[in-house]
Amino acid sequence: MSEEDEQWNDCNRAFLQAFMARSTLTLEEAKPLLAAIQTAYERKETLVEDITEADLNSHIAAANTRISPFDLEIRSTFHQTTRKRVYALVNSTSDPIIQLATVHTADEISFLKRVLDAMFETYNTSRHEIMAITSMQAVRLAKPSDNDRRETQDGAQGGAGQGLKMFEAEKMLKTVVDEGWFEKSKRGYYSLSPRALIELRGWLIETYNDVDEDDEDDDERMPRIKQCAACKEIVTMTEWMGNDFVGERAAPSTQKSGKRRSGGGSNANRSRINVDETEVLDDEE
Repeated sequence: MSEEDEQWNDCNRAFLQAFMARSTLTLEEAKPLLAAIQTAYERKETLVEDITEADLNSHIAAANTRISPFDLEIRSTFHQTTRKRVYALVNSTSDPIIQLATVHTADEISFLKRVLDAMFETYNTSRHEIMAITSMQAVRLAKPSDNDRRETQDGAQGGAGQGLKMFEAEKMLKTVVDEGWFEKSKRGYYSLSPRALIELRGWLIETYNDVDEDDEDDDERMPRIKQCAACKEIVTMTEWMGNDFVGERAAPSTQKSGKRRSGGGSNANRSRINVDETEVLDDEE
């Protein structure tokens, strides 16, 4: 038996199985889980307060060694509002949109793509970098527009389908929240979750950051996907230096009177400052 096999025991297996059942974990969520697993494995009580971040990292490192041949990996990022580190089990190679297609219909996937386009194009301009969408705005995208149908018919993917009914679109939004892809704020805005930002990172940058420097439209020259200059993680909600916001606080009706969003195209890599989500005001709708 190799040294690697000796280090991989029932405790590690139980942790990996528990992680796969959840898809995401924080240190606070992992502590009681690891304490229970170690108590059962070692046949003596392990207290929650005895579990450290080093214990969690050790189990994650061991799990990653085992799951890497299957193109799976546990990665982490900081939640943009709670600032807690979130660990997520992601597919490291295949197209994440294709992964979603294994459990959702073609019309549901098309709807999600329209929602993402709205998040990162329609509601992400040089004046208002919202990168989030309300329920009402999302439901309006239940059916493809005539433009969508024409573009799809001209392409290689075939017809755009009939789309979803309004109640089906609402149900789909709830489903992707339950699956951990979207988060819904107290004010009813949907945005990408930490898990989605980790797993969709490459796809988002490739899809939305195809910048045309010669275009006279500021929005077309603006990198849609913003990254923190310090940690290089994708930024979808924060406050830049001063009173400029990214996220739902950038929506026109959520900003205090007299304050305007400045252009953000040339400052895409500005450092982040944590914002208090409780200060988010009314919906754009």
